[in-house]
Formats: sequence, structure tokens, C-alpha cells
Amino acid sequence: QVQLVESGGGLVQAGGSLRLSCTASGGTFSSYSVGWFRQAPGKEREFVAAIRRSGDSTYYGDSVKGRFTTSRDNAKKTLYLQMNSLKPEDTAVYYCAASSSGYYLWTRSQYNYWGQGTQVTVSS
Repeated sequence: QVQLVESGGGLVQAGGSLRLSCTASGGTFSSYSVGWFRQAPGKEREFVAAIRRSGDSTYYGDSVKGRFTTSRDNAKKTLYLQMNSLKPEDTAVYYCAASSSGYYLWTRSQYNYWGQGTQVTVSS
């Protein structure tokens, strides 16, 4: 099993940047593909970004492509989400998740473990 804890959320103005971190414990972080999802009030959970365990492949949701970048540091057991050019529509609780699969990482069913989330609020 692996435990995930997100951090780095907060309040930022539109056009600004924020970096989220997700730190793992209790498992072998390097053996998992990891990803980010978000959920805004009244909306269903949405895929944001994912990265395979080797770091050689990344995937992004259409709404964040070109603005967000995900990366990982296996030595630190940490996943990152760099968010640039933030929009009010990006306001949501952001969750990191870990998957034993290396494919279809935009699908929630591929993930075995989830963090508790961190709030990101983008003001206009």
C-alpha cells in the first residue's frame, strides 16, 4: 500500500502560477504511475495530468494542455504539478493518485490509491 499527501494549494490571481506537490509513503513510489485529478463544487472529478513510472510519458487533459506540467522525483517520492496561466475555471480540489497500470491513465478506474486533496482557488 501507498499513502499520498498533497500540498501547495492556495489562493492565486488569474494569470498566476502555483506548484502542487504529492508526497508518497508506505510503498515503492517508483513502481507506480501517478496522476492528478480535480473536482470543483457541483462537478464530477476531472482528469488533469499523469506520468508513467519511468517519467518518459506524460498525459494532459484538454482543459490544461499547454498550461500545466507534471513531473516526478522518485528519489524524493514526490509528484509535482506546475500550473501556469491559471484561470478561475481551474478552481477545484486537486487530488493525486497512484496506479499499478501504465496505460489509460486518464481513467479513474486505473488508480489504486488517492490522496485527500488540496484546495486551489483562482480569483478573477
